[in-house]
Amino acid sequence: MDLTEKQQEFFDYLKQRLRRDGKVPSLRRAAGDLGISHTAVAQLLAQLEKRGAVRRAGRYSRTIRLLSGRGANPPISPIAREVPIIGRITAGLPMYAQQEWDGSVVVDSGLFGGDHLFALRVSGDSMRDAGILDGDLAICEPRQYAEQGEIVAALINHEEATVKRFYRRADGIELHPENHDYPVLRYGFAEVLVQGKVVGVVRSDHPSFSRTGRSGEKKR
Repeated sequence: MDLTEKQQEFFDYLKQRLRRDGKVPSLRRAAGDLGISHTAVAQLLAQLEKRGAVRRAGRYSRTIRLLSGRGANPPISPIAREVPIIGRITAGLPMYAQQEWDGSVVVDSGLFGGDHLFALRVSGDSMRDAGILDGDLAICEPRQYAEQGEIVAALINHEEATVKRFYRRADGIELHPENHDYPVLRYGFAEVLVQGKVVGVVRSDHPSFSRTGRSGEKKR
């Protein structure tokens, strides 16, 4: 690879972090470690991609791979993916098209597959028995439909986001909590818009968990 001195230094930094931590740092962490701006990190990544040193998979999920050579060579190792935390669900727009990000969280790309993942910050303990706790991030795959019994991120009456287990009945939609202290929520078909399927959870003590902003889910 024909890299400039700055590009080579940045590439070596990424390799070192990958070997030490098992993942490549977020853009924010890289900027802090190197004492440069977030924009400068993004520009260096774009330059490395152009020269075949890294490969970015997906515009929104920000998954990146280090390459051992030109772009046709196999990757050295998959890096962690940076998943945006959605501060608020907007009706009618796919999650990955929204700009209301509330920070981001870095997750293991081997554990969280799928395209355009997003995260919702959970408030309350209504899904406690499903292992989704107050303050956690629910990692979701964008989807506008749900199978019976799936845990989904749903928009209620075009304004309130919630994470619940989905059931379609003959006369409407039921959203079930996973905590006996909370009632089953029942709505008409037009009142519920499924926005994503929950594919995993990041605990609030995760080292890359973002604590800025407010939750997109109200306590229910």
